[in-house]
Amino acid sequence: MLRILIVEDSSVVAMLLKAIFEQQPDMQVVGHARNGREGVQLAHELKPDVITMDIRMPVMDGFEATRLIMADSPVPIVVISSSVDDEELRITFRAIEEGALAVMEKPRGFTHPDFQTISRDLVDTVRSMSQVKLFRRHRMERPRDVDIYETAIQQRTKAYELLAIGCSTGGPQVLHQIFSMLPIGFPIPIVVTQHMSKGFIGGLAAWLAGNTLLNVKVAAQGESLKAGTIYFAPDSHHLQVVRSSSGLAAHLDGGERANGFCPSVSVMFKSVAQTCRNRAIGVLLSGMGADGADGLLALRHAGGHTVAQDEESAVVYGMPGAAIALDAVDQVVAMNKMPAYLSSIVRK
Repeated sequence: MLRILIVEDSSVVAMLLKAIFEQQPDMQVVGHARNGREGVQLAHELKPDVITMDIRMPVMDGFEATRLIMADSPVPIVVISSSVDDEELRITFRAIEEGALAVMEKPRGFTHPDFQTISRDLVDTVRSMSQVKLFRRHRMERPRDVDIYETAIQQRTKAYELLAIGCSTGGPQVLHQIFSMLPIGFPIPIVVTQHMSKGFIGGLAAWLAGNTLLNVKVAAQGESLKAGTIYFAPDSHHLQVVRSSSGLAAHLDGGERANGFCPSVSVMFKSVAQTCRNRAIGVLLSGMGADGADGLLALRHAGGHTVAQDEESAVVYGMPGAAIALDAVDQVVAMNKMPAYLSSIVRK
């Protein structure tokens, strides 16, 4: 039985969340906190398996509550946000920085046309938290230049033109740590597919932009991909890489889900394999499920260099583990080694 603590100042929303969760035979709501301070207290007393966290609350907001909970007794935290404005998005991603693992759209009532979809995604995300590994929050030390893999040095014989990254649960924190350590003047474009609830990818890009020397944006249809810029797949569109007269470009496809997702990591990787072949690097980071594994295999078969986050540092090992099981991975790299590893490969 998955024991859930709801931290939410609105009694109406709390009752709605409780109804959604308790329709599931494997879920039980063990408590309701009406503000962040109560949430910290109940997290300590009840020791729930998962916490759903509102952002804007009286007494103490969701960011501060997340920070205190993760410093004391780490628990998987899912932020439930209405994403109504820039300030709420800013606080939401500060909570992610402090250890919250996912951001979900707040349900808006049984009669809302998206209620079933939002509820299903929320239940699936909360259920997936049972597979999560958590650690007390700490700063990651910057890798030393001498700590470079021999494999990376060997890979530098190739002239890479693109870095493609896929991730899901636990991905935002890993992206934050990687991008904050990549050097200015990174010589190739970076494309990213991150599984995230609708309405939040722009906030993720803005948050990351404030913590990296590189440019960060949500990809637009047909735009040229430039070195030193990070492009995110937008809501409900697969991000594919094509070749135009001016070089690599983004193609957005609002088609069917692949592996259960749109955007899909595998769709992105397969397009990179077709377009760039052996001149691309594919990286699969923390995430639930297996999206990206078959795409990474296609990229490896095309001659690209494929990388997966190691099991010890991945919050959820599903996606990288699935790729390794398919023999789709050239190199397994720990999170704290990833920035130096990638920088060494693409250095010209």
